[in-house]
Amino acid sequence: MYKLARGFTLIELLVVISIIGILATLVSANLNSARSRARDAARKSDIRSIATALRLYYNDKNTYPVDGYFDSLWGSSWTDSGVTYMSKLPGDPLTSQTHKYEVGTDGNSYILSACLENASDTQGVSAAAAPYDAWCPTTKWMFQIEQ
Repeated sequence: MYKLARGFTLIELLVVISIIGILATLVSANLNSARSRARDAARKSDIRSIATALRLYYNDKNTYPVDGYFDSLWGSSWTDSGVTYMSKLPGDPLTSQTHKYEVGTDGNSYILSACLENASDTQGVSAAAAPYDAWCPTTKWMFQIEQ
C-alpha cells in the first residue's frame, strides 16, 4: 500500500509566493499614489489657511507682507504687533521646502504657491516656466492662490 504524501510541492509553493509578491507590489503602488494625493491635499489646505491669515493681516495693516517676510517664519508662529495670525506657518509635509510667497509691487496683491507631487491634479498649474521650474523641479506642477 502506498502512503499519500502530505504537504505542498515546490512548484505549488513557488506559484503561491509569486502571486503574493505580485499582489503586494500592486497594493504598494496604490498606497504610494494615495499617500502623494494626501500630501497634495494637505499642501492645498495649508495654502488656503495661509491665504485666510493673509486676508486677516491685510484687514489689520491695509497691505500684504513684503517679499521675504516669511523666510524665517516657516514652521513657527506668525505673530505681528501682538496679533497671532497663525500658530504655525506650515511648510511642505514631505520635504523641508517652504511654500512660495510673492507680493505685488503695490502691496495689495500676492501669489502663494506650493509644489504638487501629482502632475495630473486638476487644481494645479504648470510650473515649467521660470522662476518656478527650479523651485518645483520634480513634477513641474503647483497649486496657487492669487489675490
